[in-house]
Amino acid sequence: MAEIKVPELAESITEGTIAQWVKKVGDRVEKGEFIVELETDKVNAEIISEEAGVLTQVLAEEGDTVLVGQVIAIVEAGEGAAPAPAAAVEEPKAESAQTSAPAPATVPAAPAPVAQETNNERVVASPAARKLAREKGIDLSAISPVDPQGRVRVQDVAAHGSAPVAQASAAPITTSNGPVVFAPASETDRITIEKMSRRRQTIAKRLLEVKQSTAMLTTFNEIDMTNIMALRKRKQEEFVKANDIKLGFMSFFTKAVVAALKKYPYVNAQINGDEIHLNNFFDIGIAVSTEEGLVVPVVRDANAKNFAEIEKDIADLAKKARDKKLGLNDMAGGSFTITNGGVFGSLMSTPIMNGTQAGILGMHSIVQRPIAVNGEIEIRPMMYVALSYDHRIIDGKDSVGFLKTVKELIENPEDLLLNS
Repeated sequence: MAEIKVPELAESITEGTIAQWVKKVGDRVEKGEFIVELETDKVNAEIISEEAGVLTQVLAEEGDTVLVGQVIAIVEAGEGAAPAPAAAVEEPKAESAQTSAPAPATVPAAPAPVAQETNNERVVASPAARKLAREKGIDLSAISPVDPQGRVRVQDVAAHGSAPVAQASAAPITTSNGPVVFAPASETDRITIEKMSRRRQTIAKRLLEVKQSTAMLTTFNEIDMTNIMALRKRKQEEFVKANDIKLGFMSFFTKAVVAALKKYPYVNAQINGDEIHLNNFFDIGIAVSTEEGLVVPVVRDANAKNFAEIEKDIADLAKKARDKKLGLNDMAGGSFTITNGGVFGSLMSTPIMNGTQAGILGMHSIVQRPIAVNGEIEIRPMMYVALSYDHRIIDGKDSVGFLKTVKELIENPEDLLLNS
């Protein structure tokens, strides 16, 4: 017999949530085979079986919170293929037909939910979607997901459940004052309640902690993107042929940030008790939006990488984030963060700093706006940028100087080569 325990993933992770059981009781399990997905504060971890055999017990259900070291399943030696629950229910029916003793009251009602659960287990769905489907009594196999890979999301369940509701119309009632008003037939038809995922809870908690534990301030500037857009257009075809990846704006901003951090080292620092730790490395976090919230994988040693290497790192990390394949090492550390709200159409924002870092740069939409150039009004592609910083260790002079350095380097992108 082998116990499946929640493994130690990192020093800061003490618990997790069962996201999805890939194997069910009675299934054959091979040594090293992935049997359950665990959702932690930072990543989704795949837990494997250390022994071959049959999964005989599941000691934690999907959605349960479990601690590191806790036993969550039992695997015993055997060849698998345990009898399905439905077969066990049918035996008393055959007996009752041959005897005069009354059958237990629970026997007739058992087959229906067993069959539905079996259908649901074959469907790939998020834990929140499974929970909502159970609450609404919806068979997951009857839902048509929007996801091209066939994964059922909570939005699919909500849309499926709300479409056929015929009796959701309000019932008229008369008050003591005479006027007729309308009340909803059921409040559940008007509100969909979805439990926050562990990751969303952690994001909310940490953002609040940053707001409460730092003297956060934001300064703004604007960047004329004319030259960088022209350079990118001129070099794009050559860059793609040489590196098999497109030249984006993020590599330019990463390079500009590294140069500015070298010039203003306190922006690349953090407070530890009554000490200021000045980081002599340049691990730049790049915020990536996923279905479960924002994650910040890190481009390591960005100062030592060229444009192509940075673009490849960002593309690889973003793909891993959206495929839920990020590891703890992909997000650990980081000395400064860049977030790009412009991809969603944001014109201006005040980004919140990431963890214990002292600064974060917010990029925004590129918008054609009239500006004064050498005394003349011209239409230029402009971007607002924002630097949120911890005023406890970064003075206004450094924050403004940092942002001004980024602006100057982006507006004169050739100068970035001199700072590489």
